[in-house]
Amino acid sequence: MIDMSRIKTFNLPDLGEGLTEGEILAWLVKVGDTIELNQPIVEVETAKAAVEIPAKWAGQVQAIHHPEGTTVEVGTPIIAIDTDPGAGPLDAPSTTATPSADLPTPSAASLAAVEVAPAEGMIEPGLIGGAAPGGRTAVLVGYGPRTTAAKRRPRKGGVPAQAAAAPTAPAGVDHGVVVGDKPSATSTIPAPQVHDRRGEASGRAAGGVLAKPPVRKLAKDLGVDLGTVTGSGPLGSITREDVQRAVSGAVVVAEPLAATTAPSFGADREQRIPVKGVRKLTAENMSRSAFTAPHVTEFLTVDVTRAMKALDRLRGRREWRDVRVSPLLLVAKAVLLAVRRHPMVNSTWAGDEIVVKEYVNLGIAAATERGLIVPNVKDAGRLSLRELADALTDLVQTAKSGRTSPAAMSGGTLTITNVGVFGVDTGTPILPPGESAILAFGAVREMPWVHKGKVKVRQVTTLGLSFDHRIIDGEMGSKFLRDVGDFLADPEAALLAWT
Repeated sequence: MIDMSRIKTFNLPDLGEGLTEGEILAWLVKVGDTIELNQPIVEVETAKAAVEIPAKWAGQVQAIHHPEGTTVEVGTPIIAIDTDPGAGPLDAPSTTATPSADLPTPSAASLAAVEVAPAEGMIEPGLIGGAAPGGRTAVLVGYGPRTTAAKRRPRKGGVPAQAAAAPTAPAGVDHGVVVGDKPSATSTIPAPQVHDRRGEASGRAAGGVLAKPPVRKLAKDLGVDLGTVTGSGPLGSITREDVQRAVSGAVVVAEPLAATTAPSFGADREQRIPVKGVRKLTAENMSRSAFTAPHVTEFLTVDVTRAMKALDRLRGRREWRDVRVSPLLLVAKAVLLAVRRHPMVNSTWAGDEIVVKEYVNLGIAAATERGLIVPNVKDAGRLSLRELADALTDLVQTAKSGRTSPAAMSGGTLTITNVGVFGVDTGTPILPPGESAILAFGAVREMPWVHKGKVKVRQVTTLGLSFDHRIIDGEMGSKFLRDVGDFLADPEAALLAWT
């Protein structure tokens, strides 16, 4: 008898930050693979980040309980590992199993020999949303599973139960591929019938006619054989007008399908995107912030020509040649210096009190393939300009690669959103929850500007500052924004005056 204690079930761990579920993005192993301790086995997307989870045991993968794309709760078994594969063979592993599968999996032969009547409310295999052979839910590509039985009218002449349960494809319509395990050798699956929508009348009369029930009833009442009618509707379907023309003897000339297909404005031309992961968390945070903190937004247009020239001189220095120097670096430095002059901007509303932070965890909003994330540079106010440049470069590269950790996105105190990279002048950003200010940095453009009494082409940008009016009044917000603008207008002079 095999000691089943060697089969260890690995549950989705608590990834911290109050997260309760995660979506399985990709399995990094498959059934039968030999794995080592702490080897990454699965990539899971939480509401904050995509994380690779390592194995708790070495051994051989015995079963994978949830396929890619499944959202599972923390504590749910996701994989079974044989920790002593050299002790003897087990039953053939399966890629799917029940969450509590700590016992041997019954063989396919023993399952095939047992016929169990489904309980009331259960879904029988073969119905829409039912399990395919092997226990997986058969799903049409591009659609989610439905948990309702396919209801069909009884056909005259008696139809076998197996045929009645299988969906019948309309003529000329390709429903795609059904995802599921392959059928066993003893299964009998009726071959799909494919009809040419431009087929001869005899083929349509055999049951391949496309017509809605009201049209069929009209044809029956008027004595029209639908098999002899040429359809002019979508996909060659027969309309009421086609039937009426057949009665009057009018001849309908079939046109190419593309020319006769009427535009559709229904679900077939709509896309439904599940709200989950980063997008779900962002939606919840933005909704909570927008309807909790009274937002005020102010704007300031600044001539940043001197700042851009300062960046060029900085890039030319030998010790800075391998450093990524961008306008965002100077904006971040301007914000950090302005916070020193106006500490209340870096605070949090806590109900009966205001918490003023003496450290600045500077958040940088980043648009990624997974959605909007806001990682932050910890204690950014203590960093030198070179250290700040390196931290921003690392933050952006990590975000673009999708490897930002939940810890890197927690604890932010003040945020910059660089909408200028999209060619936008500015915006009215929404505060991240728990923060009292966020600065939008717009595109730097060459524009006509009055400089020293003359109109010249200068490099100009627009800043937008949103702040929590419970903490920051108009005067404080205006002075903070003005100081940021003053630094960008003449960074050398501001550094000399403020430090």
